[in-house]
Amino acid sequence: MQIIVAGLPKTGTKTMNEALTVLGYEVYDWLENFWYLADDWNKQIQEGFTVEDMRRMYENVDAVADGPCDCHWEEIFDAFQDAKVILTTRDDQSWYNSFAKHSKYFNEDIMLRLIRTFTYTGIRFHYYFGITTQHLRHVRSWPLIHISKIKREESLKRYKQRHERNIKERVPSNQLLVFKIGDGWKPLCDFLNVTVPNVPFPHKNKGNTLLGETRKENPIMRRMQTELYISLACLLMIFAVTFFAFFYKCC
Repeated sequence: MQIIVAGLPKTGTKTMNEALTVLGYEVYDWLENFWYLADDWNKQIQEGFTVEDMRRMYENVDAVADGPCDCHWEEIFDAFQDAKVILTTRDDQSWYNSFAKHSKYFNEDIMLRLIRTFTYTGIRFHYYFGITTQHLRHVRSWPLIHISKIKREESLKRYKQRHERNIKERVPSNQLLVFKIGDGWKPLCDFLNVTVPNVPFPHKNKGNTLLGETRKENPIMRRMQTELYISLACLLMIFAVTFFAFFYKCC
């Protein structure tokens, strides 16, 4: 483990994922953490985090970003104390506006709902997501979704501030980069001691395009979609056979 991207969602974590990928790092984002490490994360959350397990989980991974690693960056840092930490950030109000829109976008996506309901992988993801979210609420004081909009906005902003302050206080200055997406390649490459690539700095998930981009590019999401199509085809076939059998019997 070389790099921990500790910024919260909607601070540019997907852009950072892409930037690190361009630089040649293997990055575990939210889908990779689910796909490869869901059982490990469920065990850690339910039985307690251990340095040994974290080292085993991430010893062959270059970098991590997004959930659940963003909110559990300290446990990963305890296991890899030489790792560099990148705190992606943006101003509180624009972050909250983007996060609220992002949450609404995810909750209302029909394809994702179908995947969570009718596919084996989607059901596993729903269970894993529920465990990690519940842990954040009860242990890490992540604001509840059912409180009023005003209180939720205030709570989320305070959570972000507390999260970022904790990172700045805990991580040695020579291992920490506070990064805004507009900063571009130079500070990132200087921090990582690598050559600036001859390509434009990426900008992913602009305008909440994450699910669309992920469906096209990520093999895990493509597999989940394939499972959905197969499940729906089987359900349609069962319905058709049942209908014609009933029709034949009535005739």
